[in-house]
Amino acid sequence: MTTPIVARRSVSILDVARRAGVSASTVSRSLRGASNVSADTRDRVLQAAHELAYVPSPAASRLVTGRTHAIGVIVPFATRWYFSEVVGGAESVLRVAGYDLLLYNIGDRASRSHFFQTLPLRRRVDAVLGVASSFTDAEQQALTSLGLPLTMVGGRFNGFHRVGIDDEMGAATAVRHLVRLGHREIAMISGDPDDQVGRATTLARRAGFRRALGEAGIDAQPDQVVSEPWGVRGGIHAMEHLLSRARLPTAVFAESDEMALGALQTLRKTGLDVPGHISLVGFDDHEMAPAGDLTTVAQPVYRQGELGARILLGLLAGERSAATDIVLPTRLVVRGSTGPVQGRP
Repeated sequence: MTTPIVARRSVSILDVARRAGVSASTVSRSLRGASNVSADTRDRVLQAAHELAYVPSPAASRLVTGRTHAIGVIVPFATRWYFSEVVGGAESVLRVAGYDLLLYNIGDRASRSHFFQTLPLRRRVDAVLGVASSFTDAEQQALTSLGLPLTMVGGRFNGFHRVGIDDEMGAATAVRHLVRLGHREIAMISGDPDDQVGRATTLARRAGFRRALGEAGIDAQPDQVVSEPWGVRGGIHAMEHLLSRARLPTAVFAESDEMALGALQTLRKTGLDVPGHISLVGFDDHEMAPAGDLTTVAQPVYRQGELGARILLGLLAGERSAATDIVLPTRLVVRGSTGPVQGRP
């Protein structure tokens, strides 16, 4: 004869109140960390909740506090390395604090238009984290109208906190490395400056490219920069374009490691030696950069997500301060894709 399985009754806030000898409202205030509860009473309530393995109802918590315990994360491309790293860093902090993430992908025109027309995160989240996005004035007004704490990672939004890097300085560092190796015919593979998603990053890294050339006394020419959509495919096409020219550059700076890896694929298919014929440097220190032996400018992507999440938690806890701009350092990582100028192919 089998013993019937009896489902255990869910523990309610009333059970905790009876165990602690207080009212249900005192239990609620104690678990929320309200200031109008004595330390002894709070300890008694927490002990009772622990003994009964009481788990507050998220729905009930929303009714009492008005909080959803969810953070809206706006990203252009959720599956790409940079964005997934930022989200991973943010999630590692927010999870411990009891928050869930709601991800909103606005990478294509239709998704972006629908998002800002409907603002689906309204009343669903307590705060917003924007990742590497540039917003138009109208889009900024729409987000501001939500009245929620907002922090940017890798992008800018006037009047709000930001965590990121100095993209211009990082790009200049990459080009200075090539100049020190003796290169003067340097091309750049860049994203589309008219693309709303990565426009700010593209413009900043182009500015760093031009700055470093100017420091070296090299006149920047319009055709030194080749524009293609971000990603490996863009890097492939951009390098094909450079190789179609009568005179090849001796070095190439790619705006991102994904573009650099695409360029490297094209160079290897055509039999050109890297760095013997063309040196190549990227930006980001993508997880695949070591596999391609790619010299790059590394940025602490995961850490940016962590810091962005911590700023939001502070804002949700009532901390108020002027908008801050936390700029994390980048560093040059030299691998085998760059070397001194050698003979031309």
